[in-house]
Amino acid sequence: MLKAVLRKVPGKEKEKEKQFLEVWDQNRKVKSIDLTALDKHGSVYDDDQFGCLAWSHSETHLLYVAEKKRPKAESFFQSKAPELGTSDEDTGHPKKEDAPVKGEQFVYHEDWGETLSTRSVPVLCVLDIEGNSISVLEGIPEHLSPGQAFWAPEDTGVVFVGWWHDPFRLGLRHCTNRRSALFYVDLTGGRCELLSEDTRAVWSPRLSPDGCRIIYLENNVLGPHQQCSQLRMYDWYTKHTSTVLEAVPRQAWGAFPGIYCGGLPGMCWAADSRRILLDTAQRSQQDVFVVDTATGTTTSLTADSPQGSWSVLTIDRDLLVARFSTPSCPPMLKVAVLPAAGREAQTQWICLQDAPAVPGISWGIRTLQPPPEQEHPQYRGLDFDAILMRPSEGPAGQKPPLVVMPHGGPHSVFTAGWMLYPAALCRVGFAVLLVNYRGSLGFGQDSVASLPGNVGTQDVHDVQLCVERVLQEEMLDASRVALVGGSHGGFLACHLIGQFPDTYHACVVRNPVVNIASMVTTTDIPDWCLTETGLPYIPDALPDPAQWTEMLHKSPIRYVDQVRTPVLLMLGEDDRRVPPKQGLEYYRALKARGVPTRLLWYPGNNHALAGVEAEADGFMNMALWLLKHLQC
Repeated sequence: MLKAVLRKVPGKEKEKEKQFLEVWDQNRKVKSIDLTALDKHGSVYDDDQFGCLAWSHSETHLLYVAEKKRPKAESFFQSKAPELGTSDEDTGHPKKEDAPVKGEQFVYHEDWGETLSTRSVPVLCVLDIEGNSISVLEGIPEHLSPGQAFWAPEDTGVVFVGWWHDPFRLGLRHCTNRRSALFYVDLTGGRCELLSEDTRAVWSPRLSPDGCRIIYLENNVLGPHQQCSQLRMYDWYTKHTSTVLEAVPRQAWGAFPGIYCGGLPGMCWAADSRRILLDTAQRSQQDVFVVDTATGTTTSLTADSPQGSWSVLTIDRDLLVARFSTPSCPPMLKVAVLPAAGREAQTQWICLQDAPAVPGISWGIRTLQPPPEQEHPQYRGLDFDAILMRPSEGPAGQKPPLVVMPHGGPHSVFTAGWMLYPAALCRVGFAVLLVNYRGSLGFGQDSVASLPGNVGTQDVHDVQLCVERVLQEEMLDASRVALVGGSHGGFLACHLIGQFPDTYHACVVRNPVVNIASMVTTTDIPDWCLTETGLPYIPDALPDPAQWTEMLHKSPIRYVDQVRTPVLLMLGEDDRRVPPKQGLEYYRALKARGVPTRLLWYPGNNHALAGVEAEADGFMNMALWLLKHLQC
């Protein structure tokens, strides 16, 4: 079996990046094709939102996604002088280039937001391996941006996900609620056919080994960015679409919790072309399930395993590879052979690569019920979880300080898996509380739906309830409690130090949402600002004064006059999701009020602050800030 690899070589000085597609046969490179020299398109997409690199079934063609080639452009008054050097005529190889289009140099091109700022107009490309030629597929409607493509059965055409980008593009990263559908484009006639509903959000299509069925995930359009998803299946030959698994409103104890994931594994089908494997959050754990697409039955393959977090890496001819970790143990590699249908519960896991537990860390999961006055009137009876990690060793008689970490999203979840920052803080001597407040994934769609319209109250009260309960029931130092959070977790941290100033003695926030009203016009996800505030998002409508007021009312900046807690802010200069002006706004407000404040500004980093230098520097500054202000 051949393997294709995309290789990008940075250009020197003014040269543009070079792109090569390499074809490998086991450990031997058999071909390298210079895509830059062929000059049929722009940069090849290698992200997990649009990108793909798919062999035809005959292994003669490669399918991928790239940026559409734009005509050369210049301003009306081009001032750049021609470069001196050897001309094409001097070398005997005259080359006629298209004349640049005047007045187009500074035209704005929309992009797809956070981490996708170089993605604007994707096109599907087919590389003929033998002929070293590239064709850009035609027939895809102009209002669609294609991605996540693969070859149709018998290589008659290409199946892809198409995202609507009218009237304009919204941020796509971590947003599984963007209007999209499944399409098929015929390679001979160029006809484009709709395969799924066109009023929903679909992604992550996977073709069965026998080429008969396509499984994919589906959500409502708009609303919360992450939701409990449906599992849908399209039969290639009967053209019939069925729902394999519905969204789960409430999880019954021990029952399948619903699907909460950014995508299905790249290879998820069993050899029988009937069952698929997936991992999903189940409250504060993550487990592996096998789904029978014919009956809709689900079976956990990890039900008898210790508490922790599992994720599927791949399955090939029923050999299943997965990763398992806990808050005190780094990931380890496990394999199993998938038993025959009906006997999946007998799955036996073998550890291939053991990882010893980190000494000195103990942890557990606790469940909390909000008091009656904090119940959601429409969604009563919801509960939530928290993971408490604490040092199991320390000075005799000394209570450890507590670091509280609410997650971002807000529709995300902490699962009981390996997390470097909490583990490192635990080793330094802090207890760490990871709160999955109502609205988190893995607790049913009702929990997700309960939060929009109640941010700044329901989620804040859940975190505070959890903190107060833990301080009552555990041997922890209530005089040394800190908050650490990013994005919506930063939103909650800033709310908590304003609403409960006596509880917290240090705060560290990464790219926090501070003022929803001022964020709505600068973020790549303006719909988030309105949806989470409880307001309708209409692309062609401006918020009215009452809606601006409501967004401001639910924002942490409202409580800034009550803040006394020392705050460390960490901001990414290139953050498109929560632009750094949010943090600057908070910084200036705190400085004006005499609150001890420090700001770290990371150029070249976006929302995640995931650059190696930024991440290392950020952790050290965070730890030192906590040690200083908790007087450890």
